[in-house]
Amino acid sequence: MLVEVIAIGDELLIGQTINTNAAWIGKELSLMGISVKRCTVISDDKDSIKNTIDEALKRAQLVLVTGGLGPTKDDITKHTLCEYFETELEINTEVLKRVEQFFKDRGREMLEVNKQQALLPKSATVMHNYHGTASGMWFEKEGSVLISMPGVPYEMKGIMKDEVFPKLKEKFQIASIYHKTILLQGIGESFLADKIQDWENRVRSYGLGLAYLPSTGIVKLRLTSSKGKVDAPAIDQFFDEIKEGFPVNYFGEGEDNLSEVVGRILKANKKTIGTVESCTGGSLANRLVGVSGASNYFQGSFLTYSNELKNKIVEVTNESLKEYGAVSEQVVLQMAKNGREKLGVDYCLATSGIAGPDGGTEHKPVGTIWIGVAGEGFEKAYKFQFGNHRERNIEMTVLTALNLLRCSMLGINNTNIQKK
Repeated sequence: MLVEVIAIGDELLIGQTINTNAAWIGKELSLMGISVKRCTVISDDKDSIKNTIDEALKRAQLVLVTGGLGPTKDDITKHTLCEYFETELEINTEVLKRVEQFFKDRGREMLEVNKQQALLPKSATVMHNYHGTASGMWFEKEGSVLISMPGVPYEMKGIMKDEVFPKLKEKFQIASIYHKTILLQGIGESFLADKIQDWENRVRSYGLGLAYLPSTGIVKLRLTSSKGKVDAPAIDQFFDEIKEGFPVNYFGEGEDNLSEVVGRILKANKKTIGTVESCTGGSLANRLVGVSGASNYFQGSFLTYSNELKNKIVEVTNESLKEYGAVSEQVVLQMAKNGREKLGVDYCLATSGIAGPDGGTEHKPVGTIWIGVAGEGFEKAYKFQFGNHRERNIEMTVLTALNLLRCSMLGINNTNIQKK
């Protein structure tokens, strides 16, 4: 089945809003065995909407449209769809009651303009919105289906889950697809691909689809098979080889993230963690406390951006700061060791580096990062050279620090992760 997504909104075209809807729709449909072949972003303009829909319906069996269904005059999608499908608007009493209840539940006055949300095309099947006031609409034309939904992400997702997905399964014969994804940190996409060439050849010879999905500091490996072609145990066996071959890098599956993985290990072993941060400016602590239940293991953090505070708060010696500089093995080791003692935690992570884009020298260029890990009976420091992009350097430092902690807690030899 050929599927296209159309996102309507000038705010998307000028970069004011990121089109996260298309990414979510593509991901969720792929899990159902439906592939999106095209995504188009267009202006809030009647001719643009009509022309784009007309072209999409000539190619695709399913067209998903998001945006332009608000109560204000600049939201014209509903009226344009009425013209395109040669129908007219009428009050849907069920939707009107739901909209009235929506405002009543929130103690807000319902204005006349809000009642317009119950005006819906006669020929459309209503896709109920239990998270807002703008309903979705299901149209059919010459064997193809067009579904229009609001652009507010949580409303669109609710309509898709509650109404659209079940109806699509009834309408179309959808071949099941099985996906599984594993996650690796601290290894580049091209380096990984070079290392697993033989494995990749065997994977593809079994008829599996393989995708490398890189992002800052993380590479996702996804294997895909059609139902009945290759079973799940075969995919698990292939991935077991990656897990065994890359224990320093492999950290989870699916929707896992490193902070959650680290949190589970800490909680399971009843251990505590704290941080002493310089170049990451609190980002590492923020990532740790972003996990529900972090109070079970996260104790606190020292943000020591200046040399004065490194000395005053965690007692890094002025001699070390003067002789080696803040971005050094000696200093980051003291930050981790002393921070562990002062915070009273089982593990402490410390970061010090030159995030950039300024501040680099010939011997310590931008992107030079030191990470310290201290635990019972050990203190280790690791040097990395990440690059010259500030935000990326901070993100890489956070992810790498978390993975170093994971390896330390699990007793994984991470000597090779050091990049001096």
